[in-house]
Amino acid sequence: MAFTRRTPTYKRHLTIMCLFGLFLAAKELHLSRPPDIKSNWLICAIGAISGLCLSSLPFLLGSRNPKYGWARGSSARPDPSRRLVIVADPHWSEELTGLQQATLAMSDADWLFLGDAFEVWVGVKGLQTDSQRNFIWWVHERRRTGHWVGLWLGNREYFLDSFAHKFDFMGEGVGGALQGEQIVFEHGDLVNTGDTLYRLWNLVSRSWPVWLIAKMIPSFIGRKLAPVLEKALQTTNAANKVEFPKAEFQLAAVKCGAPMLITGHFHTHEEVENGFSIPWATNGKFFLWEKGKFSPIDFNPNRKHVWGVVDDQPIEPGSD
Repeated sequence: MAFTRRTPTYKRHLTIMCLFGLFLAAKELHLSRPPDIKSNWLICAIGAISGLCLSSLPFLLGSRNPKYGWARGSSARPDPSRRLVIVADPHWSEELTGLQQATLAMSDADWLFLGDAFEVWVGVKGLQTDSQRNFIWWVHERRRTGHWVGLWLGNREYFLDSFAHKFDFMGEGVGGALQGEQIVFEHGDLVNTGDTLYRLWNLVSRSWPVWLIAKMIPSFIGRKLAPVLEKALQTTNAANKVEFPKAEFQLAAVKCGAPMLITGHFHTHEEVENGFSIPWATNGKFFLWEKGKFSPIDFNPNRKHVWGVVDDQPIEPGSD
């Protein structure tokens, strides 16, 4: 089994700031003259923040290095021959549309979610919704019956590392992969390396100051802010959401180092080189990975019996 334990960026930065504080406090205690605490703390704070900003500069300028993300758990499925249902961008709200029907129809399958599972999901105590708790219960039941469940986070999930132990595998950023299988994956929000405005938003919204604010605000206020954040996400950076970034997607697919790159995020079915963007799953548009073949599934939760491969020829890694 391939296990990994990497720390999210906001916790790394928070640790660095705490170490700076401890160093300064120890230094002040050993000074023989009265310390100028105010100026020393200010200098150290400016230095630490400047260093953290410089370390994030390559990401801001378009780096696709996996070190700017994180992953935890096992990326190796116990049985790679088992069917894998892949779900991208269901954007669930009150109801987990299609999930129950799909589970009954594919009771023997493993599951991989490629982000934006909910309209907004903040992994801070007191901010969970009933539907998010129901989803975690569903994950528990799948795992209890021996099925592998992975979640690769998207642009609408924040600080969910505290839930990583509830999944077999969880990660964020680029470079997601299934150990020993022929696919790599990511949500897709970082494909467009020239979208500096979004990358800045990604850094700020997942930074340690924002995490501290989310931890400190009362839960009833946080729950009221969540719909506001949802509406803001619908209009943020609209200019870069109109067109599918074909050239950037092609480059990411060619450089991914695997026969197939799979993303969500763009809410449309696109095939470029060995890269596949799958449409959002709000109407049960899930996909199936089985025996090295990648097939769209026609599943409509409003119909009782429909569950089958749409295309006569499933997509195979490396095929035109």
